Amino acid sequence: MSATTLATPRRRTLPGPRGLVWTVLRLHRTALWIWLAFVTGTAGLLLWLYGPGATAAQQAFDMYGYYVPGGLNSTKEAYDDLFYRPATLISVATFVVPLFAGGALIGRELETGTAQLAWTQSVSPARWLAARLAVPALLIATGTGLLVALYRLLWSAHNGLLVAGYAPRELYFAIGPATVVHPLLGLALGALIGLLVRRALPAIAVAAGTQYVLTALHNRLWPFQHNTPYSPPAELSVHSGAFTSGGALIPDPGCYDSKRCLTEHHVVGFTRNYLPSPEYWPRQLLETGLLLAATAVVVAVAFRVLNRSVTTP
Repeated sequence: MSATTLATPRRRTLPGPRGLVWTVLRLHRTALWIWLAFVTGTAGLLLWLYGPGATAAQQAFDMYGYYVPGGLNSTKEAYDDLFYRPATLISVATFVVPLFAGGALIGRELETGTAQLAWTQSVSPARWLAARLAVPALLIATGTGLLVALYRLLWSAHNGLLVAGYAPRELYFAIGPATVVHPLLGLALGALIGLLVRRALPAIAVAAGTQYVLTALHNRLWPFQHNTPYSPPAELSVHSGAFTSGGALIPDPGCYDSKRCLTEHHVVGFTRNYLPSPEYWPRQLLETGLLLAATAVVVAVAFRVLNRSVTTP
């Protein structure tokens, strides 16, 4: 009688992150959920502005134009204000990234000895740092890229609902590839600061000060169309017009909130076309390239600092 053995069925596991990737996600799951909630909420706001919000604002715009007496313009004004909120949220997130990188991602693990414990196992310091940079970088680039893409879609469809002036122009130059790279540079800077300071709270303080200085320098180095302290920024070129009750397109009579003027010109709607600056793509590509180069340099310095700190007795 021959002995038979029953093969134990192999357990099937779902594909998912393993090793260092899983470790990073596990250790920083709170930050991960906060980031996912931020991206989801901001994307939801952008989609609302693209859909229902734009529909209500367009109705008010078609009926009353840019200026309406009393409280009738509240819908239009609310939409104009909300249009810039996602940009503010993205700026805040960009500022917070280096604080997270310097504090929780690097500084806290060095301070508590978690990193040193990993190095005594099968994880080299270089692999440890690479994982802590690559995983957040992928999540940040994916989330920010999605938000910028939605923002450009919103701008292309409904920028004519914005009140003319400096604000739309500033926003237009802010929704491009450079906006995606900005937080990546912040991630690299925060990691470098964390490696140098090696304590969470001081690293957060240093990262906050560094990011504040860099933001101030960035705003001065990239003026909009040769803006100087002695000359205000040029307005974004706009072609405005008005529709009459007979369907004709006439120059905008500038009636503002005058119902009598609107009646005399038989105005029932308005139109406006922005003329984007030819500086947009040259500036965006140059700024994006410089930010990528700076990010690469900071990452290289971070690995060098880590290597010296490990090899130095």
